[in-house]
Amino acid sequence: MPLRGGRLALPLTLVTVLLAGCSGPADDPGKAEKREASASASARANGGSESGPSAEATKTLDPDPARLPETRAAALDLIGRVIADPDSFGSGVVKRSPYESGPATWPVLGEDCVWQQQKPGHGVLATLSRSFEVPASPGKGPVRLAATVTVHRTREGAAWEVAESIEESMRCPTQQLREGELIGSLVAGALFGGEANQNNSDDFLSETGRYQSSEVGGPHYYAWQQAQVLQFTVAVTGKGAKGRTEREIDDLVVQAQAAMLVQLGSAVEKQS
Repeated sequence: MPLRGGRLALPLTLVTVLLAGCSGPADDPGKAEKREASASASARANGGSESGPSAEATKTLDPDPARLPETRAAALDLIGRVIADPDSFGSGVVKRSPYESGPATWPVLGEDCVWQQQKPGHGVLATLSRSFEVPASPGKGPVRLAATVTVHRTREGAAWEVAESIEESMRCPTQQLREGELIGSLVAGALFGGEANQNNSDDFLSETGRYQSSEVGGPHYYAWQQAQVLQFTVAVTGKGAKGRTEREIDDLVVQAQAAMLVQLGSAVEKQS
């Protein structure tokens, strides 16, 4: 059974039961509004609206087994064709430095709720993260963005990564990303394939909360989304700043993730 960070991930069969534990009480209007916003962002990420999916969203991925990577080199090649670049987010987004993570970098949330960088486990063929930003402008702080693509050896391995992502939100509603940088008040939601217009990935997670750092202050809006397709996971992070709206951050995250899912389909689908 795959492990991540030395801990056993939660079985997916427990996820729907446990999600209520990280979403807060049903009669909390603030939390309810956040859940509704998360569902709205989820619908937009899947190419549709709250009222129904678009034709693109209902398309089922039909992979060509010969195009699915089985080696690290093949996985890295695929990641290079799938992972977001500045244009994936839209205009005004630029690369940050350092732009790409090291080849042997895997984020692990410790028992102390502090993120650390470790080596990927055997079940991960390859993973890569890129960093971006919308530069500061008069009255507005810089928006920090990131995109990650991970290729697992098996579909089960990717599913376990998703399960652990949910467990992390429940276990650590406040997390330290790095020195002087925190996220908190996290609210997570999950949609499995076929639920609520979610038709272009096997599993979809969204997480919102508040972000603060010694550089940009805060708290500001924070959004993260992760989708699993076959043996792959794609994720996008958006960190708000002064003068930036929640919708602005959501739109950046949604657009980049949608672009990566389209690029993933092009990379692995059967050719007509």
